[in-house]
Amino acid sequence: MGKYTKKQNPTGWGDQTKLVRGGLSRSEHGETSEAMYLTSGYVYDDPETAERRFSGEEEGYVYGRYGNPTVSMLEERFRLLEGAEAAYAVASGMAAAWGALACQLKAGDHVVASKDLFGSNYQVITNILPRFGITYTLVAGNDEAAWKAAMKPQTKVVFFETPSNPLLEVLDVAMISRVAHAAGARVVVDNVFATPILQKPMELGADIVFYSNTKHTDGQGRVFGGMILSTQKFKEELLKPFLRHTGPTLSPFNAWVLLKGMETMKLRVEASCKSAAEIADALASIPQVERVYYPHHQSHSQYALAKKQMRLGGTMVAFDVKGAKEQAFNVLRRLKVIDISNNLGDSKSLITHPATTTHKNIGPEARALMGIKDGCLRLSVGLEDAADLIADLKQALSVNS
Repeated sequence: MGKYTKKQNPTGWGDQTKLVRGGLSRSEHGETSEAMYLTSGYVYDDPETAERRFSGEEEGYVYGRYGNPTVSMLEERFRLLEGAEAAYAVASGMAAAWGALACQLKAGDHVVASKDLFGSNYQVITNILPRFGITYTLVAGNDEAAWKAAMKPQTKVVFFETPSNPLLEVLDVAMISRVAHAAGARVVVDNVFATPILQKPMELGADIVFYSNTKHTDGQGRVFGGMILSTQKFKEELLKPFLRHTGPTLSPFNAWVLLKGMETMKLRVEASCKSAAEIADALASIPQVERVYYPHHQSHSQYALAKKQMRLGGTMVAFDVKGAKEQAFNVLRRLKVIDISNNLGDSKSLITHPATTTHKNIGPEARALMGIKDGCLRLSVGLEDAADLIADLKQALSVNS
């Protein structure tokens, strides 16, 4: 990819400048918007050039599955935002989760993970990895002794989400990282809900961080994408060989859409966080709501940690409706502004019933272990006026009065 001009100093930029200009590599045409390189392959002036590129003696692109200039711009922009040594873009958030884990694990290894996981993350840890001879232990909460007790000589990876999906459990990244590193394990963090705008786990001790760029990075429900952040050594020795040969390639078109989404990402996330905090306060005062889950709400069990670890409370709010599934469904039916959808991080506010959507396939026992009730609803707060969203929730919840 191209080099920064002499006027650019990305290491000294603020996050918003990185989001707009990070990784920008203009062609000889001098385009203002990032170029979209829709190509599956590349040509060489002579066979010697091809040989040097494939041997690694010469920098350059060789095949679309190995790299693309538009994708490289996205990787560099995200790397600068995260403050990581290296970034690798993939086709989806779950491709990022799988790649970050599978590239470093083999039969006989052991993983320690939080019990509070997104449904697909839970399936990877408890169902898919064990098919390859990789065992696991699930740990609850921020009990340091429990995390220490879960470590084994075979433990290679510690994995968790913070905040978790859907109940927004906040885990102590620094504490868990200390425990993991003392046992010789790497720490992998799913930072999707917080985004790098609110929380940077690597600054707290994590080794690898991944994202579903389908969510806040795009922010408008258009394309899929994922991102893995790591050290350069981890990328070159473990991640790149695994992903190049298994093929979860991000398309140049999706990379271009995500680049444009990044320009407004900080503005959108901060605006949604402001509304989410207001909505959490409003929900807490509604009699039909049994409990509200929001990291920066004083009722949250990890409120002090969340205030310390996250710059704002996030764009997600969960709450338990009195009356379990039937009444939760009644609330969903009555909504007039907020859409029913299992996606999140969108400019439109979206709500889902985790027990019958995102966490249905993990089964009732696992949901009970996570504390997910049949009356739980998960709200992704968008960019509508907060007053309109609060009014919509109040009228929908009135069905339970």
